[in-house]
Amino acid sequence: MAQNSAGKKPSVSADEGSVFSTIRNLWSYMWPENRPDLRLKVVLALGALLISKVATTLVPFAYKGIIDSLDGTSPDSTLILGLAVPIVLVIAYVLGNVIDAGFQQLRDVLFASVGQHAVRKLALETFHHMHRLSLRFHLQRRTGGLSRVIERGTKGIETVVRFAMLNIAPTIVEFVVVAIIFVWLFGISYLGVLVVMIWAYLYFTIKASNWRIAIRRDMNDSDTDANGKAIDSLLNFETVKYFANEEMEAKRYDASMAGYERSAIRIWTSLGWLNFGQAVIFYGGFLIISIMAIVGVMNRTLTLGDFVLLNTFLLQIYRPLNFIGFVYRELRQGLTDIEEMFKLLDQNPEIEDRADAKPLAVTGPVIRFEDVSFHYDADRPILKGVSFDVPAGKTVAIVGPTGAGKSTISRLLFRFYDVTGGRITIDGQDLRDVTQASLRSTIGMVPQDTVLFNDTIGYNIEYGRPGASQDEVREAARMAQVGSFIDALPRGYETPVGERGLKLSGGEKQRVAIARTILKSPSILILDEATSALDTKTERDIQQALDEVSRNRTTVVIAHRLSTVVNADEILVLRDGQVAERGNHWSLLQQEGLYAQMWNRQREASEAAERLARTQDDPDGFVKRGAPAAE
Repeated sequence: MAQNSAGKKPSVSADEGSVFSTIRNLWSYMWPENRPDLRLKVVLALGALLISKVATTLVPFAYKGIIDSLDGTSPDSTLILGLAVPIVLVIAYVLGNVIDAGFQQLRDVLFASVGQHAVRKLALETFHHMHRLSLRFHLQRRTGGLSRVIERGTKGIETVVRFAMLNIAPTIVEFVVVAIIFVWLFGISYLGVLVVMIWAYLYFTIKASNWRIAIRRDMNDSDTDANGKAIDSLLNFETVKYFANEEMEAKRYDASMAGYERSAIRIWTSLGWLNFGQAVIFYGGFLIISIMAIVGVMNRTLTLGDFVLLNTFLLQIYRPLNFIGFVYRELRQGLTDIEEMFKLLDQNPEIEDRADAKPLAVTGPVIRFEDVSFHYDADRPILKGVSFDVPAGKTVAIVGPTGAGKSTISRLLFRFYDVTGGRITIDGQDLRDVTQASLRSTIGMVPQDTVLFNDTIGYNIEYGRPGASQDEVREAARMAQVGSFIDALPRGYETPVGERGLKLSGGEKQRVAIARTILKSPSILILDEATSALDTKTERDIQQALDEVSRNRTTVVIAHRLSTVVNADEILVLRDGQVAERGNHWSLLQQEGLYAQMWNRQREASEAAERLARTQDDPDGFVKRGAPAAE
């Protein structure tokens, strides 16, 4: 699997001490380039937030004024004036709270498009990256688990972007403003208690949140594992039914969910202790400051309104203080959710275009393998010095026993992997020197295991060349000998094929795959055991379509059934990763080597199957004894 560069730190991590550096790495999602409209919304959202904070800071002073105007100590010249002052202050108090609430909502409205753009940008970036990663990577990952990682990551990015941009800095500003007010109105001793309380609160919150990260990771791992098993089981629904293993699948799924349950319970339990500890620290500081204020009121150094102002500020500071604790928890949780996603983004693709790669220029095309060696693992070589040519417009078949390296050749031609020795060229151009997109647009593939998209038949055929006209799609279907079948369906080309095409038979799926390849109209065609999973009659029907497709095209046929390669211009027989024999069908039979042995075994098996079929159709042997045929 492709790995990060040696010693390279992950770009996003939820580990302690990396929060702010991680947020710095996520800055491009918070302040998107080439989107001045979104940057303006960020600025306006911050402006709305600051107005909200100003209103929040002024509201306690209105409350203090109300208390002082009603405590009976202020001299009133008239009753009307005595009523007007508290009423105006009440109006100011209400107006301040309305402004606070209104601008907070405006902030959320303005920032919604920024957050959603970040989600979309990251999701698209991840989607592109998943398709850039190597086949080796995807063969080692569970699709269900991968989708869960991406789902959590896209949700987590909005959390991180929103909280980092709109809550941390303004809340710190609010603490500074309140600290100045405390010193100005109440003295340094009150500020000292406040600072100690805030420091203890934040220290406890950070330590407890860091401790909870390991639990969150365990919960995410269990969630990913459970989802992976669920998707895997559903994708193999028929296999589960074949072996009546529904209960076993349910137990495997439940075992993963049990781990998730344990972690979730630990998360909620730890959150309860975290919230309780925060409350104890805050109200401990609240108690000390309140006692100090009571003494001040009793000594006449503070008014009753000052006591209310002080308590209002404390209660008011509890909201951002509690919120910054919440923000930190959410940030850490969000970073935990997205760190797996960014680990995917940090994976380097195994196969990449070179900086000077050029589009493949096709003139023949002529395929050439020059002393090609390849291994998936260094201690297990697959191909050992394989050399052969496929002339333009000719068909070369590759046969051999299982594990000889036949399918590896098709993967190397598509450049899913790079050769470990020698080189592969098309019209003299090394595949490593051309762009992957141009290479793959030149090659068409009809695989053994045809998997269709869960869409319509028409969509799956048009996938060969998106944007093709309906007439072109129909002509491709006709050439693949599937057009009459589609026309006979009630919904025709709009017929859904189901998950992986399971609503169609094997032969129907294969014909759709052939039609898709015909529509692509590639210069090079690879038939990778395209009929090996089909019955003899269906194989013969589809072979006619394949012969039509491969006419005048440079074709590589990878076959198990030798009857499908009889007419190939050349046949290569692989054994243990090397070319053991080569020639046309008749010359190979005359050599009486491996190919002849395989041919004789398959012919005997085919004849035995035909005799068995005749016996089942004529159990009493009437035809053999010369009984008259029924009319």
